Amino acid sequence: MDHGKLLSLFRQLQEGRLTPEQAMGEVERATFRNLGHAKLDHQREARTGFPEVVFAQGKEDGHLVEICRGHREVHDKLLVTRLSAEQAALLSGQVPGGTHNPTARTISYGLEHAGQRGDILVVCAGTSDLPVAEEALETARLMDNRVELIADVGVAGLHRLLAHRERIEAARVLVVVAGMEGALPSVVGGLVGVPVVAVPTSVGYGASFEGLAALLSMLNSCAAGVTVVNIDNGFGAGYAASLINQMPTAE
Repeated sequence: MDHGKLLSLFRQLQEGRLTPEQAMGEVERATFRNLGHAKLDHQREARTGFPEVVFAQGKEDGHLVEICRGHREVHDKLLVTRLSAEQAALLSGQVPGGTHNPTARTISYGLEHAGQRGDILVVCAGTSDLPVAEEALETARLMDNRVELIADVGVAGLHRLLAHRERIEAARVLVVVAGMEGALPSVVGGLVGVPVVAVPTSVGYGASFEGLAALLSMLNSCAAGVTVVNIDNGFGAGYAASLINQMPTAE
């Protein structure tokens, strides 16, 4: 519950329009809501600046719908990640108003309230990495950032990356997504003087060990400005990039 809503609640209590019990109920609903199978954290936006995000994978259909409806009753914005096609169709019918990105496997609610702060660039090595890259893009976009995607610029054809060098150098934060040997973040990190959030993906042949090879390569990067999130964690990368992007610049 933000300060404005809390002040309004105090005034209604003072004026006798709410009983103490009713006021307590409002506070409890604003803090979290117990659905039995889930506890919705309604204060997360007040603490961190962005509401709780719903991870759809593995959730029962009824639970998923109830959770999303509960969040939408309180928050304008909601991000649902790792949706199957069937789950996306279900939510589109039961909780309308969202924007579905089938590549990212997300539904975003409240994009009309999103602003355009700073400048994040998502750089993707290959088209097989696009689901993770698009997840990062959707996350950063809903968190009020101006964000753009450059795809299929892996190191197997370095000229493709260098063709975008001017755009890369203009970004305030970069999210760099790659599978296979995971070399792209090191290359990008050597070109820019801003933070690079590296995302290893599980794309690759057997010896890539479902993203472990890319993860270890990125962790051992010799480019000093590179930090790394977990395998396939486009959401975490977009979120971290947003926090960096929205920090005030030095005068």
